[in-house]
Amino acid sequence: MTLTENRAPAARQVLPAEERHAAELAFLAAHDSGPRPPGWALTPRAVVTFICGSGDQTLDGRMKVAPKFVGERALVERCVVTLAGERGLLLVGEPGTAKSMLSELLAAAVCGTSALTVQGTAGTTEDAFRYGWNYALLLAQGPSRAALVDSPVLTAMRSGRVVRVEEITRCLPEVQDALVSILSDRRVSVPELAGTEDAQVAAAPGFTVIGTANLRDRGVSEMSAALKRRFNFETVDPISDADAETSLVRRQATAVVERAGAAFGVDDAVLDALVTVFRDLRSGRSAEGWDVERPGTVMSTAEAVQVAASLGVAAAYLPAGDVLDLVPGHLLGVVRKDDPADHGRLLGYWDGPVRRRAEDGSAMWRRLWDLRENLR
Repeated sequence: MTLTENRAPAARQVLPAEERHAAELAFLAAHDSGPRPPGWALTPRAVVTFICGSGDQTLDGRMKVAPKFVGERALVERCVVTLAGERGLLLVGEPGTAKSMLSELLAAAVCGTSALTVQGTAGTTEDAFRYGWNYALLLAQGPSRAALVDSPVLTAMRSGRVVRVEEITRCLPEVQDALVSILSDRRVSVPELAGTEDAQVAAAPGFTVIGTANLRDRGVSEMSAALKRRFNFETVDPISDADAETSLVRRQATAVVERAGAAFGVDDAVLDALVTVFRDLRSGRSAEGWDVERPGTVMSTAEAVQVAASLGVAAAYLPAGDVLDLVPGHLLGVVRKDDPADHGRLLGYWDGPVRRRAEDGSAMWRRLWDLRENLR
């Protein structure tokens, strides 16, 4: 027996949604016996409950389903209705608003897997939406079903599942438009196999597409009017409630730090201050109503999670003084990603809301004001 055969299975950093929440998905499948669209693993009502949670209700007296997406329930319900009608769903919004997470949760709940995914880039080709070839078999045997390599889209069509297309607007327009006929005709022709039963792949019931797009990002390719018409657009906005955002940042940052082998040790007051800064800079107005010059970069919740996680890892493995002292440096790393002028905007924020809060007597904001030199 080789060393490889003796080795225990490797741990994974992040499990897909269908594995992370397998117990809840199995419970909901058994709990709600209502009508299901063809090919669905759960009822539409159970999909909404899986994503939004059961609130204070314990289902069947056995399980309370935790919320997984912080956003309007009505948004999730519209998404579920779109998918039940086998229409394409496009989640749009600023970076870091959990569009990809929502698409993953929807796919996992609807068809049991979120793995059928195309990552859109400038280098994505039409093969990613249609099919490719195993060229060794193609040269040896000629065109055949065995030599055909299904794309995730084609796999989803054959099995009646949901396929996710991440960052669809990063694909070139001519590549995007490969989806037009797929979403309208619900079939893909394989002319190389003409005359055989494999010359055309028809979508099985349940097949549909969830796309995500950051419409304001650089490098975005405009979608054609024909492709837009084949999607229902849903905008995923930043989290409106400060307490909900802070809770989400704490929960996700804790998970990151625990995967790094440590306990999350960032004080709640520091976390509150961090989220406050992100919210102020994102909206252009402080919680007190003071005007704030917004940086060009997107101060997303996802970025706040990464900063909080970095603070947690530093507190666990490199303890040296107050973790609050590290906040300005990490914020500067976020703000300066796109526009050098954003450095000045962050200094302006320090000279405005941070200074005014310090003058109002807050010890924590006073300490942050004293750390202004760390932004130089």
